[in-house]
Amino acid sequence: MGKVAVLFRLMPRGVDTDLKAVQRALSTALPAGVTVRGSQIRDIAFGLKSLLVSVVMDDTGGVLESTEHALAKLPDVESVEVMEEGLL
Repeated sequence: MGKVAVLFRLMPRGVDTDLKAVQRALSTALPAGVTVRGSQIRDIAFGLKSLLVSVVMDDTGGVLESTEHALAKLPDVESVEVMEEGLL
């Protein structure tokens, strides 16, 4: 069993969403065994921003899906998309 790095893009509900507050809530929202490697707020267009979150997790079944669901439950997050994933 190895480790997997995954990059998620979190889209906010609107342009007024405080993405810094979402960043602060990341570590407590993730399932056990998943660690935040980094996060970055990126401009999209017309004032809309996204939050890119890089995490590391075990390469076991169901962990990716449970992490995606946990991120989608964060306040003011409209959608979650897996941008990249790869073995470490």
